Amino acid sequence: MQEGRPPSSAKGAHRDGELSETILNPCLSVFIHGYSVLTAVLKMKALSALALTALLLAGCGRKPEAPPASSLELAAVQVQVQTAETKQRATTEEVVGTVGAKLHATLEAKLSGRIDQMPILLGQTVKAGQLLAHLDAAEIKARLEQAEAGLQQAERDWKRTSSLFDQQAAARSDYETADLRYRVAKAAVSEAQAMMGYVEIRAPFDGVVTRKWADLGDLASPGKPLIGIEDPSRLQLEADVPEAIASRIQQNARLSIRCDSLKDELAGTVREIAPTADPASRTFQVKLDLPPTAGLVSGQFARLVVPVGESSSVRVPASAVVLRGQLEILFVVANRRAQLHLVKTGKKIDDQVEILAGIDAGDSVVTGGAGLLTDGQPVEVK
Repeated sequence: MQEGRPPSSAKGAHRDGELSETILNPCLSVFIHGYSVLTAVLKMKALSALALTALLLAGCGRKPEAPPASSLELAAVQVQVQTAETKQRATTEEVVGTVGAKLHATLEAKLSGRIDQMPILLGQTVKAGQLLAHLDAAEIKARLEQAEAGLQQAERDWKRTSSLFDQQAAARSDYETADLRYRVAKAAVSEAQAMMGYVEIRAPFDGVVTRKWADLGDLASPGKPLIGIEDPSRLQLEADVPEAIASRIQQNARLSIRCDSLKDELAGTVREIAPTADPASRTFQVKLDLPPTAGLVSGQFARLVVPVGESSSVRVPASAVVLRGQLEILFVVANRRAQLHLVKTGKKIDDQVEILAGIDAGDSVVTGGAGLLTDGQPVEVK
């Protein structure tokens, strides 16, 4: 019985081994399968990376094919040219000035009183002698009535005394006293009448009302401006000319005047030149008569053009200068090609413009068709 046990133990061990193999075989199979899949994926990724790298290297190493030389050549353009020339022009200096009326007035009251009439408006045209304002001065009216009453009394006394003096019934001294009182009374009436005339403010000349410092109901007093009036048909320019160029201006000379509100220049005639300079500004006041011009009114800003010498500069037609952004360019024709030049322009004179830098006199400048050109493009001169 004891010898039969070992075989039983070995059989049990063999069963245990078979059970373990039965349990482990599915897990091992899953592990081996997953490892195989992972290895395949990694190999595919490695191959893809190698292939992509090879393609990139092949693309970088390939040289682009050059286009045919005929495709780079620009087509020739027909243009018009003109030779840049050196011309003389007058050198000028501009002096700022103000347009004003030759005939203007600021009206004031000669006595105190409240304004009870002002039948005018700003910009209204008035005639000489037309009523502009009226003052309510009751005390002046009372003074006139008092003076007239005194005159009546003095006149009666003078007549009575004169009659008695003719009859030798009155002394000469009484006659002279009555005569003096009569003349004083007449003067008092004349004074009161003159004061009554001051209550009316009338236009001194034909013109236009330009300013009103007071209105109906305001109190007027001597020295206080009330109304401004001027004649718009006769204008002048007043300018303070620096002493360095004042000697260039002569009496009755005709000078150009530029006004921003007008397209064309005006020609003014020098009428007055101050004989002495202003010690504060070191300038001489100059007045010029202006011709009647539509759109020119008093108070406008203007510039007086004073010639001071002559200078030379290269000029080209204004159509030759092309603006591209903030750059000023023009094209010069050389060897049947258009060469681009950056230029600096100066003043515009009629239909030409000064070239301060960029080209020289004698260069053939494109004046027609410049806006369509590029640097180095072939051209055909018309």
